[in-house]
Amino acid sequence: MKAFLKTAVAAAALVATGTLASATELRLSHQWSNQDVRHKVAQMVADEVAAADVDLDIKIFGSKSLFKPREQYTPLSRGQLDMAVLPLSYAGGQQPAYNLTLMPGLVKNHDHAARLSESPFMEALEAKMAEDDVIVLVHGYLAGGFAGKDKCITRPEDVNGLQMRAAGKAFEQMLAGAGASIASMASSEMYNAMQTGVLDAANTSSSSFVSYRIYEQVACYTPAGDIALWFMYQPLLMNKTTFEGLTEAQQTALLDASKKAEAFYLEEAKKQDAASVKVFSDAGVEVVQMSPEDFEAWRTLATETSYKAFVEEVSDGQALLDMALAVE
Repeated sequence: MKAFLKTAVAAAALVATGTLASATELRLSHQWSNQDVRHKVAQMVADEVAAADVDLDIKIFGSKSLFKPREQYTPLSRGQLDMAVLPLSYAGGQQPAYNLTLMPGLVKNHDHAARLSESPFMEALEAKMAEDDVIVLVHGYLAGGFAGKDKCITRPEDVNGLQMRAAGKAFEQMLAGAGASIASMASSEMYNAMQTGVLDAANTSSSSFVSYRIYEQVACYTPAGDIALWFMYQPLLMNKTTFEGLTEAQQTALLDASKKAEAFYLEEAKKQDAASVKVFSDAGVEVVQMSPEDFEAWRTLATETSYKAFVEEVSDGQALLDMALAVE
């Protein structure tokens, strides 16, 4: 009887081990800390999938621990990485059309961004991703604004003669068109550049303005409010072949989790903008809002600079730009 029980226990252990071994593990990479909203989006997907109990585990590698930020898209497209959260414009070298996802004046506010994510414009971008064996699980945009060391910035003429740091090539083109001199640097370098007089103003995301304590160096802040100029598409992506290799139950769990995370991402993105306003106000910084007329002035300038350059560089650029501009 003891021998039978020992055999039964061993068999049960073998079955259990086999079950664990059959669980699929996916590797997800991103560049941020675990306090960042983009990590929280990834963690929500991982937790929801785990709760679905479909033998699917998502292991998150944050803080650039697996791949450098701008080097994630290629391994993702080759199946060497399963999932990633990243600014899609980082892959603009592979697919120039992706540069439209960090283009001034294409997105007015977060609700407009959500409509863009459901539009023919995004379908066209997703078709390009599919060519690279990549799919979108969670759509998401983060917004940003301007900060001036000595003056407020709402209109193009406000930056004339200023030394500025811009987030992205298209913004550099537009600001240069308004008469600003461009100093290219990482957002982490803005604080020291302002402190030493190298920078007069900067353009970046709401979260970066706060995390890098730019409120200690500026007199005026133009946040992303009902109208904003700076929006950056930062989705959760997955290798298409890897997704298609999952069981139907695993795919369903992943899609359900992603839908929930997308709604969370949108609400948290809005909260970040509002939170940045409070931080700057509490620090004694003047806060000003961009008007619809200001926005249109910037978009007119972008049409003559950033949009023009994009259309000249990308074969189907005009069609893609028209699709984006058609979304109200």
